[in-house]
Amino acid sequence: MIERIYILESVDLVAFYGVNNAHMQLIKTLFPKLRIVARGNVMKIIGEEEELDVFIKKIREIEEYCEEYNALTEDVILDIAKGRNVAVSKQDNLIIHGVSGRAIVARTENQQRLVKSFEENDLVFTIGPAGSGKTFVAIALAVRALKNKQVRKIILSRPAVEAGEKLGFLPGEMKDKLDPYLQPLYDALQEMIPAVKLKEYMENNVIQIAPLAYMRGRTLNDAVIILDEAQNTTSQQIKMFLTRLGLCAKMIVTGDITQIDLPPTATSGLVQAMQVLRDVPGIGKVAFTKNDIVRHKLVQRIVEAYENTKTEAGSSGNREKNKIISENEKGISKDGI
Repeated sequence: MIERIYILESVDLVAFYGVNNAHMQLIKTLFPKLRIVARGNVMKIIGEEEELDVFIKKIREIEEYCEEYNALTEDVILDIAKGRNVAVSKQDNLIIHGVSGRAIVARTENQQRLVKSFEENDLVFTIGPAGSGKTFVAIALAVRALKNKQVRKIILSRPAVEAGEKLGFLPGEMKDKLDPYLQPLYDALQEMIPAVKLKEYMENNVIQIAPLAYMRGRTLNDAVIILDEAQNTTSQQIKMFLTRLGLCAKMIVTGDITQIDLPPTATSGLVQAMQVLRDVPGIGKVAFTKNDIVRHKLVQRIVEAYENTKTEAGSSGNREKNKIISENEKGISKDGI
């Protein structure tokens, strides 16, 4: 009799063990000659060497399946243990599987274009109306890169700008003050990464959520970096952020240039950056339209109603903004600037 230790490295333990350890009990019945003790992510197995080799091989396959799909069933465990092919339904335009095995897919043509542009470019500008999936797809691409070990960390940032109202001083420590601004990023992550794993990632700084002001001086290597709500950056802020890009890193900048919350005298850094960098190679651009809106059907009607009542702007900055909006309305959506 010999003893071996197997460590579950990147799987969601709740999904792996099952409700009331039902999956673990099934695994034990499938290998009656082994003594299996599981504590947290550590499994201790005692038995004959030949039986142990088979068990380790099968448990690794089960772990890989659970990691890939964020879900596990007794049928899957039985199929793997018995050496049968696991039936998996293929999803078109799949990005990753989220919590409870939910398939997260690129649902519209422009979302699919964003996926392709991310694969081909190290920097992608993504603009479009509310509800078109800009941030959600961008974070899904970052999580996929992390799961596939293409990067070592994800860094998410957005400017701390109120939407038309002053909140005053917020109570608590720095994290408590910033969380209200960063909550949309937390919401997206919670749909893609199990809660326990997400907490571990954030405690170990594998996933970092930080305000834009904290980016200065950093060099971001081996990471996917996402700047959300970039329409609310100033020219100096977005230049500072874009120049943080390090080696083996990718960056996605998202924004809705119809919802700029800066003072009227300020120019949106996103609008300016897209004009300044339009001829720079290696930079992608994807422009979403109201047809890409995947929220409640009323959101698309609301966006259309506001577009129909917009007035001509007089400043040069607003003329550039209206030019980009006009391109969106015509359905222009390019991978290159």
